[in-house]
Amino acid sequence: MRKLALLVLSLLLLLTACSEQSATTQKKKEPEKPPEPITGLSALYKMYQMVRTWDPRADVLKMESMHSPDIPEIPGKAGVWGGTFVSTTQGRSHSYTFSLIEQLPSLHKGVFGVSDEAYTGPKGVSSPFLIQAVKADTDAAYETAKSQPKAIEYDKKFPGKPITILLEKNNRFPDPVWRIVWGESTGTANFSVFIDASTGGFLEIMH
Repeated sequence: MRKLALLVLSLLLLLTACSEQSATTQKKKEPEKPPEPITGLSALYKMYQMVRTWDPRADVLKMESMHSPDIPEIPGKAGVWGGTFVSTTQGRSHSYTFSLIEQLPSLHKGVFGVSDEAYTGPKGVSSPFLIQAVKADTDAAYETAKSQPKAIEYDKKFPGKPITILLEKNNRFPDPVWRIVWGESTGTANFSVFIDASTGGFLEIMH
């Protein structure tokens, strides 16, 4: 009887070990969740950490969200951002991307430098600004933008449009602005809302 009991106990222990191993294998085989998009302010500071190694006094020129089919769309956030920073002392501009995924050849996971060019001064309506001037984040900026009556009306007419976000210092406003764009890009969209990037307040609607 004692030998039989020991045999039964050994079989139970073996079955338990196999069951635990099977459960562990199943956990490993579960597909990875898609990466969670981040806000513009988070992306800006992630890029600026690398910018500071180039020039700690560099200013922000612009930053824009980018779309990827491999990252879920969450209005007010993005999985890929592109930014340009300038050094007036060096007369250079550096551009970077921040991406949550590796998508060669164009995207590299994390912060990646994509260009280094000569910079002679502001062109067009945009100018450089201090990173400290950006205090309001993009998720809050989007909520303010979409609550505007004209934005609500536009959403009803054209539901499901992707949201693109641009950060710039437009000479029409005293502070840097988040431009919340209904569309794939600022160049192709016909509706956007300007939000003050320092205070988070509503500024203007552009058709």
